[in-house]
Amino acid sequence: MSYTPHTGTADALAAQRRTLARRLILPTQILLVFIVAFPLLMQVYISLTWWTPLDGTLWYSAYESWNWFDNFAEIFRDPGLHGAVWRTILFVSIAVPIEFGLGLLLAALFYEGVLARPVFYSLILMPMMIVPAVAGYIFFLIFQQTGPLNALVGIVWDGAYQINWLNDVNRAFIAVIVADVWQWTPLMFLILFAGLMSVPHDQMRAATILGANWRQRFFRIALPRIKAVIFIAIGLRVIECFKIFDMLFVMTSGGPGVATESLSLYLYKQTFQSLEWSYVAAIGITVLVVLSVIAAIILTRTSRPSNTSEAS
Repeated sequence: MSYTPHTGTADALAAQRRTLARRLILPTQILLVFIVAFPLLMQVYISLTWWTPLDGTLWYSAYESWNWFDNFAEIFRDPGLHGAVWRTILFVSIAVPIEFGLGLLLAALFYEGVLARPVFYSLILMPMMIVPAVAGYIFFLIFQQTGPLNALVGIVWDGAYQINWLNDVNRAFIAVIVADVWQWTPLMFLILFAGLMSVPHDQMRAATILGANWRQRFFRIALPRIKAVIFIAIGLRVIECFKIFDMLFVMTSGGPGVATESLSLYLYKQTFQSLEWSYVAAIGITVLVVLSVIAAIILTRTSRPSNTSEAS
């Protein structure tokens, strides 16, 4: 004989569980407010003023120099900021496609199978495990005028050891791109390889039985099924590459001149050298909005294939 509890008792128990759950997650919610919401609101507040630490007033008294949106208007008039944004976009538009191409090539080779795959897998992923500042220091040493790169090139090209990589405008830019590609191609490879491994093997075997060669299987079956993964991989690298700082700071500090000064380096200099904190807050909010829009577009593009498949 089964016993069915009274509906009112069941509802009361459910309400008690919900109350207990709210009380248990309340400390986490309060912590998130202080970690996320409070700094963001403070940044918005500071960005609407002229306040800097040099004023001699505390940050909560910044309303005394209220300027509404003058800092945001200054963004459109600042040539230094425009140059940093342009160099960052140029860096992203060169580094990310190279990383994607190399990562896709490695993922395709590993997908078809290579000898001693676990060993090569570990070697390929190793650069990604290095701290960006340490990786920047490694390449800072490599690209020195008396470094190992010039010594190796000098074996083939007499006098190549005299190349000054990091003190030349164009060569310094190439050097930091090479360093970024070396460190973050493994991440692109890891994401794309995981996507390829999710492709149904029975479809690949069926295509092989029907006479499809490697190129047809890869471009007509595998790639169309990992479009969402490709968008995610490219989106992640675009956003992260747009915020590059550690490697550039160690290798060139934005030099020679401002030839390799990224947006993050520009913000760093404005924050700790010029102490323009309210202006930096306005730039930070603008960058946050732009990157959020890019992330939303990527998420929209990645959700379309699944919606289409569900409809079909």
